Amino acid sequence: MNSIIQLSIVQLFIAYGLVVLVFILLKIRKIPEQKLLILATLRMSLQLVMVGYILIYLFDHQNPWLTLLVIFIMQIFSMYTIFKKFNNKLSKALKRVIVIVFPLATLSVLFYFLFLVIQISPWYDAQYFIPLAGMIVGNSMTGVILGVSIMNDAMLENRELVEEALILGADIKQASKAIIDKSFSQAIVPTLNNMLGMGIIFLPGMMTGQILSGVSPLVAISYQIGIMLGILATVSLSVILILYFGSKTYFNEQSQLKT
Repeated sequence: MNSIIQLSIVQLFIAYGLVVLVFILLKIRKIPEQKLLILATLRMSLQLVMVGYILIYLFDHQNPWLTLLVIFIMQIFSMYTIFKKFNNKLSKALKRVIVIVFPLATLSVLFYFLFLVIQISPWYDAQYFIPLAGMIVGNSMTGVILGVSIMNDAMLENRELVEEALILGADIKQASKAIIDKSFSQAIVPTLNNMLGMGIIFLPGMMTGQILSGVSPLVAISYQIGIMLGILATVSLSVILILYFGSKTYFNEQSQLKT
């Protein structure tokens, strides 16, 4: 296999010409997102350069504590992003559920994938640990945001139906089952759609990166299949557990919907 073509600074600047194209389109259409476009481009570039140097250091100085520290930071920023997305619309009880369940679900699947599927050695190998953790935690975060958003809206919109079910003798689990099932179903649809189109319609980022670096397409495929199954599992597990335990936070001790 041929080695990957290194991109020079000049070639990267040429790539930024595509951003200029988008900027011109926004300007012509008078869409007021030019500042956001520039901010997003600059922030993406700075963050990736910073992460690149951090990863070089971590790969060259393998240390279990450093690897665990990076995973801890990923978890903190993921939960912060989830909370920020809702602008204080989540109750303290629901936030506590997310803080407890999200790390447990994502780390359980991550450890299962690293130690039983890939069987990395040493166990803290940052070259595998950090990129795979990023994909698993990031996709789970997106799924949780979608699932909690749907559940939160449904609890408000269907308040009368839930209260009616409680009056008729249903318990909390029965009264909220339809909402949880709908929220869970819609939260995992993006992941399932990605799996449906993968390989035929598009090549995923992990697989493309490995192929560009000179890895055999068959090896890249095996890794991509494995990580997609891991992503599916962690999105499903984190979403359903947060929805199940989180739905209980909408009710008081007398099994009544909170105001």
